[in-house]
Amino acid sequence: MPKNCNFIEKLREVGLRPTKQRIKMCEVLYNREKTFHFTINDLVKMISEKMNEKISLATVYNTVHAFEKKGYLKEISINSHKSYFDTNTSAHHHFFDEDTHELIDCGESDIDKINIKKNITGKKINSVEVLVRVASDNQTQK
Repeated sequence: MPKNCNFIEKLREVGLRPTKQRIKMCEVLYNREKTFHFTINDLVKMISEKMNEKISLATVYNTVHAFEKKGYLKEISINSHKSYFDTNTSAHHHFFDEDTHELIDCGESDIDKINIKKNITGKKINSVEVLVRVASDNQTQK
């Protein structure tokens, strides 16, 4: 969803009712200069701090997944119980810092072309996105 757009109109265009909570979430997610990554708990905290609003965890969860289904957010699964969401929905790669639990964009030019040698019969590859896990090496330099 482009920043500074008419959120009510955009929500209606994709079949989502423009509730007060959804509009507030759009303001937090898209009224900013840069795209960013967040967890659902992060978003609940941002809404509370920036908008001085309380929106239930269930409402945030359901709305984030509705936005993701409509293509306004991208989900990046870190493991079976941890997902981040990205307001940048283009195909791109990520670093995941296991020490700080931060998800960091990694550009296409930072990774050489990936050669997929096998495909699944009857399927086509839509995109290839790499998640690179990084952590401190905990070694001192001598």
